[in-house]
Amino acid sequence: METNLPFQLREASLAELLWVHERIPEFPGKASLDFYTERLKHRLHLALVAEKEGELLGFKVGYQSDKPDTFYSWMGGVRPEFRGKGIATSLAEEQERWAKAQGFNAVFFKTRNRFPGMIQFGVKRGFKIVDLHPKAGLEDYRIVMRKDL
Repeated sequence: METNLPFQLREASLAELLWVHERIPEFPGKASLDFYTERLKHRLHLALVAEKEGELLGFKVGYQSDKPDTFYSWMGGVRPEFRGKGIATSLAEEQERWAKAQGFNAVFFKTRNRFPGMIQFGVKRGFKIVDLHPKAGLEDYRIVMRKDL
């Protein structure tokens, strides 16, 4: 992992993921440790946090999808006051490096129309839109983005 950054990346506990999750305003509702535990148990996964001087700035977590060669970048975010500093990019790069080292050939994530910044982030990182899942409102349409590793 990068060490010359103004923050460090390291593997995270589920409690740390939850702590950062609760500070991301785009995530509605209350999460719980069970939310993470149930999703990640019995799956090859990677949970990362970005940290500076003991303060958690952001996180990224993903796991092996139903396709054994494809990694699902499930959840992530950076606290609003720390955005625009390369944290999300560093977390994504480390996740992709790890996934490739584990033998995964591709990574994908899902987002919604209401998050154009996430769509742009994916495009800038070489992801392509590969599927669309209509929901009740246009803003909630799910967009699936994929990138070969």
